[in-house]
Amino acid sequence: MFSTIGLFKQISCPESSCQLLNCIFSHEPTSQQAGTDGVAVPSPSLNSTSKDSDEFERPHKKRRISGAFGDSEVLAVKTTNGFGVAGPSGAEGPTKTPSDAIALNNAVRKGNLPFTASKTVSPPPLRKQKVASATHAKVPDQNGAQNQHNGASEVRMVPSKPKRELKEESLNPRMLQNPPASHAVRLKLITMLYEHMVRLNNEVKSILDDSRAALELSDQEMITEVLEEEEKVAKEKPSVYSNILKLRIVALKKMKLEDWKRERLKQIAKHAPDEMLSSVSKPSNAIETGLSPAEEVAMLPRLFAKQEGLAKFGYVPVAPSDADVEQARKGVEASQGWEQCDRCKSRFQVFPGRRPGDGALTSGGHCTYHYARPLRPTKEKADTGHKESIYPCCSQPVGSSIGCTTADSHVFKVSDVKRLALVMPFKKTPVQAYKKSDKAVCFDCEMGYTTLGMELIRLTATSWPDGDALLDVLVRPMGEILDLNSRFSGIRPEHYNNAIPYDASSQGSSNPEAGEASESRLRLVGSPSTARDLLLQHLHPTTPLIAHAAENDLNAIRLIHPSLIDTVLLYPHPRGLPIRHGLKMLTKRHFDRNIQMGGARGHDSKEDARAAGELVRLKVAEMWKGMRREGWRVEDGVLFPPLPTGATGKGGKAVGGGGARLEGV
Repeated sequence: MFSTIGLFKQISCPESSCQLLNCIFSHEPTSQQAGTDGVAVPSPSLNSTSKDSDEFERPHKKRRISGAFGDSEVLAVKTTNGFGVAGPSGAEGPTKTPSDAIALNNAVRKGNLPFTASKTVSPPPLRKQKVASATHAKVPDQNGAQNQHNGASEVRMVPSKPKRELKEESLNPRMLQNPPASHAVRLKLITMLYEHMVRLNNEVKSILDDSRAALELSDQEMITEVLEEEEKVAKEKPSVYSNILKLRIVALKKMKLEDWKRERLKQIAKHAPDEMLSSVSKPSNAIETGLSPAEEVAMLPRLFAKQEGLAKFGYVPVAPSDADVEQARKGVEASQGWEQCDRCKSRFQVFPGRRPGDGALTSGGHCTYHYARPLRPTKEKADTGHKESIYPCCSQPVGSSIGCTTADSHVFKVSDVKRLALVMPFKKTPVQAYKKSDKAVCFDCEMGYTTLGMELIRLTATSWPDGDALLDVLVRPMGEILDLNSRFSGIRPEHYNNAIPYDASSQGSSNPEAGEASESRLRLVGSPSTARDLLLQHLHPTTPLIAHAAENDLNAIRLIHPSLIDTVLLYPHPRGLPIRHGLKMLTKRHFDRNIQMGGARGHDSKEDARAAGELVRLKVAEMWKGMRREGWRVEDGVLFPPLPTGATGKGGKAVGGGGARLEGV
């Protein structure tokens, strides 16, 4: 009624005298055997290699490998040593030397071993005979036989090639929810891709220098590369799936060894881990805006964040009134210090000034928590079930454990604007007539947990676009410290022990680093309000202030600044606020550079501030590129808009002086 697809054609029929007209199993004769002990008949053609040639060959280490098509491919390789002959179907029995067979038969006759020990085991059949023949790369071994060369074992000895954990797969298309073509078409295209890769890989084996071990692919690596390439095209461009793969096959067919080597080097760099890439000095992607530094600063007002609608996402455009602050004061007094832990979500009590009797700052004992936020695994199209969220810190599913990290006390965070103003009032950037706004400022704050919530413990500011340090100070919080949050802030008790009191006279120094000290000897200021005043010395209401997730930093120093540029808003998440891209991810995506790689040592606020500034420069370059296409131009520090058709004056300038000074843009 239905035609078979031949999945069992390579398996011998279990019925010795099958009478079916259309049996799904194979009825071809098995390979030639000599006796019942399973010893293969030697093949003269396989022993034709002379011993003279073997003397110049380096002996290959024999090892058992797991081939791309299961153990059958391993056995097929081993039977080419002169003592076994492959059958018509390509499935071969295990190789035995004559001496081993005689010893095995004697042991069976004496009763030392069961009779089943002498029987051969049929290996699983190959799905495609044509593909199996393509996988046998012939290399003369010490005995003069043709043996398959296992490139994976040599590659592992080369430190320049990253180790990839590969799942054992056969040359069969991966399952897709919506395949772009039938299984037969996909299998044919994959097979052709694989055959051409085998040819190029065999040419790599002829290389005599040290690059051979890094460039050579094992059978499983080639299969994985083919399946990944085919799957990517099938998912991303299903409408032109067949055309793309056919063009790729033609390109591989015409590809020379040098082109293949360049492609392999790109693949090695793609799969290399961050630890390997970080050890190589990699130049940062230079940003070319086509503008001078002053012109870049003049372009920033076009990137200012619109204040409307940001209040619901944590930004504070207007300071709370005195009545709101008084209401917050009454609420804090009524709560008697009871808070919810920001880590484990349990209830505990805070004792500012320490509890009488034992001097404790909090109740509830130790805090057990997960320091990383749960992540939901990426769901593929072929996934049908639910995927549980996991904690990246310990790879445990959400709800399976109470935590993997223990802290000495519980901590809390205050997000309500009225309570923030109760601890330290908000302040608007004052107008300073003597201050020039010819520079922009990038800043970043690090916070720690105290008995008053989350407070500022480090403030860093750099100039834009040159990235010079303006300010980097350690801050003494107003409340008693519960946890410095060192994993993220990078601040530890020794920083406070080794800190140098801040000297205001150092700001007048010509050294741009005078306002800061080394990482182990930061300058210490007495309060968050003092740190805010130091930052305001570099700000004017029209000075562009750049940060990533600026609402957290502005709330930490209680500052309201109208000229704000937030990289969260410049590079929005597709799903919109409050979901946002991380600074680490944006830097990696746009500059191919890793930041925040300190792990448990924490973040570097100076590095984060400069990374945010580079993202803004990239956006300025993109914006100016679009403006130039529209006809904008800069001449002698003046920005000229697009000219009407035919309206040109002397030097190409607009008639009537339609230009605008960059300082006013």
